[in-house]
Amino acid sequence: MSESSTGTNRLGRLSELGVSVWLDDLSRENLKSGALRALIDDYHVVGVTTNPTIFAGALGKGTAYDAQIETLASQGAGVDDAVLAVTTDDVRDACDLFADVYESTGGEDGRVSIEVDPRMAKDTEGTIEAARVLWQTVDRPNLFVKIPATMEGLPAITQAIGEGISVNVTLIFSLDRYRAVANAYLDGLERAQAAGIDLSTIRSVASFFVSRVDGEIDTRLDKIGTDAAKQLKGRAGIANARLAYEAFEQIFATPRWNELAALGAKPQRPLWASTGVKDPDYPDTMYVDQLIVERVVSTMPEKTLRAAADHAEVPGDTVHGTYAEARRVLDDLERIGVSYNDVTALLEREGVEKFEKSWNELLETVRTALDSARAGAAS
Repeated sequence: MSESSTGTNRLGRLSELGVSVWLDDLSRENLKSGALRALIDDYHVVGVTTNPTIFAGALGKGTAYDAQIETLASQGAGVDDAVLAVTTDDVRDACDLFADVYESTGGEDGRVSIEVDPRMAKDTEGTIEAARVLWQTVDRPNLFVKIPATMEGLPAITQAIGEGISVNVTLIFSLDRYRAVANAYLDGLERAQAAGIDLSTIRSVASFFVSRVDGEIDTRLDKIGTDAAKQLKGRAGIANARLAYEAFEQIFATPRWNELAALGAKPQRPLWASTGVKDPDYPDTMYVDQLIVERVVSTMPEKTLRAAADHAEVPGDTVHGTYAEARRVLDDLERIGVSYNDVTALLEREGVEKFEKSWNELLETVRTALDSARAGAAS
């Protein structure tokens, strides 16, 4: 059996079970070469997510961006404007590539995400304005603007949704913050409805990070070193995500939600992010296999996607019926001295810092390229 037909079987089964398979990667090279098209055709990929780290990597290698950089340099573009032009061009092209998926799924999938400047993570008004600029610049209905789930990001999410901007809320680690994100979405829908916006045109996902939780908690468990601690390794990320799904089911079954749904609103689907394993001792598809349930998105780096196509276990729903055990895992962690609140707060801070670092690397890469293009034109 060929790799693509194997992938069709396993990933097709995942899709049949209600999991939307999205790729956590985007570059001009995979757009132009047809590689992304092949993943849509053979691997059931129905969406794409990006982040500053992905763009920094894409811009830092190859020659796919050279011609555009030379044009921007000749036009006197500054670094921030050049980054906006380069990244939004890729995202717009990806939106066009997924247009058929968007239409065939009624707007549910076929989505492409682009993140606001992460330096705005603690700036509500700056985030709102950045979201507007991205929405207007890409100018495609299947865009998701990514807004981080910081405290300052919550009112920005509400305002963006209230203006009819579809939002992918990123960097969610804790259950309390997830509930706050869902509430911000409902607030935004109510604001949009009051403004006369058709609620059926607004979509959102809430990106709940998985493997990063295990990465931090496992480090703490190793320091504790007891048998009880060892038994808990690699279990927290999945338990945390499963309880987020339980919260999703509760939130999107309330009278408040039912009123919005009657007006055409769509639920904010959970999205499993950070699905690549950090510990090589763990099965490389564990964050796919153990989080199978309807009405979710699983976004995977290509390595994880191909691993899932090759050997993922897809037995059916692996979330329902697990909530009590998931709560026991988190309770046991607290009992042996691993603070859930401390871990999730740290991961949020580190997540913002990592994206800021990648953004600065992206800016520096583009600055160097612009300077080189101008120097070449002047010689």
